Parts: sequence; C-alpha cells; structure tokens
Amino acid sequence: MPDLQYPIGRFTFPESTTAEQRQAWIQEIARAPRELRAAVAGLTPGQLDNPYRPGGWTGRQVVHHVPDSHMNAFIRFKLALTEDQPTIKPYDEARWAELKEARTAPVDVSLDLIEALHRRWVMLLENMTDADFKRAFHHPENGIMPLEPTVEMYAWHGRHHVAHIQALRGRMGWLLS
Repeated sequence: MPDLQYPIGRFTFPESTTAEQRQAWIQEIARAPRELRAAVAGLTPGQLDNPYRPGGWTGRQVVHHVPDSHMNAFIRFKLALTEDQPTIKPYDEARWAELKEARTAPVDVSLDLIEALHRRWVMLLENMTDADFKRAFHHPENGIMPLEPTVEMYAWHGRHHVAHIQALRGRMGWLLS
C-alpha cells in the first residue's frame, strides 16, 4: 500500500548541492502554483472536503496550507538575507489548518495568493548570489537552516502536497478533466 502521508517520500536535507540543482528547485517553486491549481481543477466543494488520508487534512485544508507555509518561508528568506542568522518564529500548522477559513474558504483564494507569492519569491531567489544562499536563519526547533537546502525543502513541499491531492483523486476515481 502506498504511503498516504508521504506519497513522494520524506524530505531529507542534501549533504551538498550544486548551482544546477538549486536552479531546478527554483523552477519547481515557480511551477508549484500551476501544479496545485491543476491538482484541484474540476473538484466540487464536497470533493475538496474529503481528507487525503484517514485522519489527514481535507484537500481544501491542503490548498490553504501551502501558501500559509510558503508565506512563512518567503519571510524567513528575507529575514535571513537582511539579518545575521535571525531566529524565526515557528507556527502551529495543524492549528492553522483547523481555523474556520482554512476549513471553509474557497480554494481559489489561496490559489491566487500562492501564484502572486511565488512570483515574488522566485524573483527573490533568482536574484540571490551564491553567498546569499549560504546565509541562514535559526529555527528554534530545527537549529540553523541555510537557505540553499531550504530551497530544496520547499520545492519538495509543493510536490508533496500536490501528490496528496493527486493520490486522493486517483483513489476516489476523480480523474483530471
């Protein structure tokens, strides 16, 4: 049986990266909004309110979670670029996903938000130097996080949640139109 929680596998930080890999991850971040929109295309509100796995978030909550997470990431990148290893504030993503707007808002609101956010984020990423990618922030739970491997983590994060919705569609027979 496939792993419903980690359909593309768990993320692990790379030991080293290349400029070519980094560019590929930036392109994945650029594509993520389009892929998320495609994953939910044609789904009814009722279908969006199905959990992607037993005990998991609904498709709607997943769609709202991605820009929540990526807004935090964008701000963390900007802090790391303008301060010396700033300590960032974590957030409780599970509690954010339980807020009424995350459970009920139309997904188009977050799809539009992530498109605009990713356009800005990709502009930031494409203008960073090698030295910029070595900068880091301090995460109170995860320690020092350099920006370079963090780019890969967020590229993975977008694919991870798109795969949740695609897998749900496949299991339920909700084929892409």
